[in-house]
Amino acid sequence: MNRRHCAAAAITLVCALAVLTVPTQAFAAPAPPSPSHSPTAPAGPQRKSLEEVREEIDALYRKAGAATDAYNLAEEQAKKQSGEIVKLAQAIVAGQAKIADLKSRAGAQAREQYRTGGLPPGAQMMLSDDPRLFMDGVNRVWQGQQAAKGVLGELTRTQEDLEAYTKDASSNWKKLEANRLKQAKAKKRINGQIAAAKKLESQLEKKERARLLELEQEAEYKAQTAWLGSGALKEINREASAGGKKAVAFATAQIGKPYVWGAEGPGSYDCSGLTSQAWAAAGRPIPRTSQEQWRQLPHIAVKDMRPGDLIIYHGDASHVGMYIGDGAIVHAPRPGRNVTLAGAGSMEILGVVRPDR
Repeated sequence: MNRRHCAAAAITLVCALAVLTVPTQAFAAPAPPSPSHSPTAPAGPQRKSLEEVREEIDALYRKAGAATDAYNLAEEQAKKQSGEIVKLAQAIVAGQAKIADLKSRAGAQAREQYRTGGLPPGAQMMLSDDPRLFMDGVNRVWQGQQAAKGVLGELTRTQEDLEAYTKDASSNWKKLEANRLKQAKAKKRINGQIAAAKKLESQLEKKERARLLELEQEAEYKAQTAWLGSGALKEINREASAGGKKAVAFATAQIGKPYVWGAEGPGSYDCSGLTSQAWAAAGRPIPRTSQEQWRQLPHIAVKDMRPGDLIIYHGDASHVGMYIGDGAIVHAPRPGRNVTLAGAGSMEILGVVRPDR
């Protein structure tokens, strides 16, 4: 049996053992009514099953993940716009200095004409009876006219450029403020959804929280088993590129570090923070968010993927993991979890992208 099948079998075995060791006790079943209760008394609200709680928590973290992508994208755009505003400000300062110099030169020309009775030196020479002085005067007048036109033309162009720079700076400032508002709203949504998920978990007893984790593992195992059963892994046997090997080495070195939304290392990561930093370490900068990675990077068929490729998950492209081979990914799952290995098919696959195609 080759290494790929051994690893795939090992992942399946670990997941199967997790299922086999799951206790059969149902911790969320509603308590039977007390004999003292009146038969006609209205029933109280039925407590949700642990599976329902797990699905609700998962949905909250999924929404937080999508909001995190929106936050990260707004932050990237804000950084870009801030940089553009700085460049425009520098161009405006340079333009103002140039205009001051051109005005000074135009003023010097005007003062010279005033001192010579309104005629430039060349024009005065044109009045001479000496043919050589006359021709020299014609040449000087032409040069003076061209110089004056050049100064005035350059002054006009510089003023137009300055107006354009100012207009662009104003437009970018408005975009920057709009993106800051988007960031604030996204941050509020993320914190609210994470807080709601944590509250649901905190209301569970210790043994119920342990069972909740087991239910998560069961769901992942079920999805991974179905994916492997589809024969998807049979055709996936390509070697990583040189850049892919570097990206995989970086990503797997982060295993055990906590998920923190909006983080891109070195001490913590969110899902796309991990993948973008891994490929940056491999010398190939890629978009910061999973949605932009899905939108901008070349798409690859699942059967053609190789280690280092990114698997985009869920219909809204709100999660990403890095394929490392043998049917596994490394990813930053969600708040409360650490960077870890998982089955590549343990979540709904939207598609695969290749940063170094």
